[in-house]
Amino acid sequence: AFERGHCYEPYIQNGNFTTSDPTYNLGTTVEFTCDPGHSLEQGPAVIECVNMRDPYWNDTEPLCRATCGGELTAVAGVILSPNWPEPYAEGEDCIWRVHVGEEKRLFLDIQLLNLTNSDILTIYDGDELTARILGQYVGSSGPQKLYSSSPDLTIQFHSDPAGLIFGKGQGFIMNYIEVSRNDSCSDLPEIQNGWKTTSHTELVRGAKITYQSFPTCSTLCSVFSPVMYCTDPGEVEHSTRLISDPVLLVGTTIQYTCNPGFVLEGSSLLTCYSRETGTPIWTSRLPHCVSEESLACDNPGLPENGYQILYKRLYLPGESLTFMCYEGFELMGEVTIKCILGQPSHWSGPLPICKGGRGKHREVLVSTTITDLVLSVAEAAAETSLEGGNMALAIFIPVLIISLLLGGAYIYLTRCRYYSSLRLPLMYSHPYSQITVETEFDNPIYETG
Repeated sequence: AFERGHCYEPYIQNGNFTTSDPTYNLGTTVEFTCDPGHSLEQGPAVIECVNMRDPYWNDTEPLCRATCGGELTAVAGVILSPNWPEPYAEGEDCIWRVHVGEEKRLFLDIQLLNLTNSDILTIYDGDELTARILGQYVGSSGPQKLYSSSPDLTIQFHSDPAGLIFGKGQGFIMNYIEVSRNDSCSDLPEIQNGWKTTSHTELVRGAKITYQSFPTCSTLCSVFSPVMYCTDPGEVEHSTRLISDPVLLVGTTIQYTCNPGFVLEGSSLLTCYSRETGTPIWTSRLPHCVSEESLACDNPGLPENGYQILYKRLYLPGESLTFMCYEGFELMGEVTIKCILGQPSHWSGPLPICKGGRGKHREVLVSTTITDLVLSVAEAAAETSLEGGNMALAIFIPVLIISLLLGGAYIYLTRCRYYSSLRLPLMYSHPYSQITVETEFDNPIYETG
């Protein structure tokens, strides 16, 4: 749970954030950024922890969404179907225009393509919808690799307005990168007593060919140049990944996003970096996608004499739970607690307490009255001049009678209070009791001429 006097840890889906203070103390600022292919919406990029008495963020966390279309001019980037990783909506008409340096062309790597048979994705070789079509796809398809002949590409996506009838596809993921116009090399021959391996299936710019000897040879025959790329770290189960550079050169980033119903454990972003000695490696280990249910907070239960608003069995990290007390009781503690992501996840505060109640005061008052009356009778009897057995008899009989009468009165009052709280239907007025003479005959059916 976050400490008292501190703001709670912020959360953003499909993005990351940096903070000036990991304890989120008063005055802390948090800056949000979105994953590749997403844009920041519905909130500021920077929020601040304010209010010394009861700290809170001065604004809500923003949202990161995959938008429908746009103008892209970076040398490399990611294009996602609208609303990714959620399914795209029906009736979408999106156009992305990609432009790079004038002496360059574009390499487009379509990693995932899952559409319905009524939706269509078209790739044009140029900046107009009238340009030559490089590829046109409906339904599902395997990975595709396309090259433009110019520095421009136009991507058009249309989803059927009747998508609710024919179903929805998962969407698409594609990466683009600027390449030179003459960026492919001819293949090299095999060698005797050895074999060759290539870093990529196609000999595009940055690809490496390595020659190695068979076990009978004693030396490595030839390595063309120092290795400046990382090996593929692999897929993560229940996730998709976005690669900024399909060549996996130093500086390449891979963004992992878990499928709906799963939460990422570990770093979502891996970067290939060069070391002084040895081959380049990734900045962190491969993450994992675990089910949301395994990270959810269990319902903490009900406070005595209280209840919950929007009761559920499990609460995902970031969700809140609010408590209320029954009439006559005062809530002590936090009104709202939040499920905090962790191993395991936990609530931001303890279960509150519902304290007090008007009914308790009435019982104490009656009990105090009975005790006072009994003591008064005993004191009066002690002041008389009776002696021996007469004295005991004079005290016992009045005390017994008064105790019986007051005990009976107490039981009667308690039962009356109990039954008065039961609102029987007979205690309510009849639904037609408010009908007046005017309303009873104010009906044209019963009017006479």
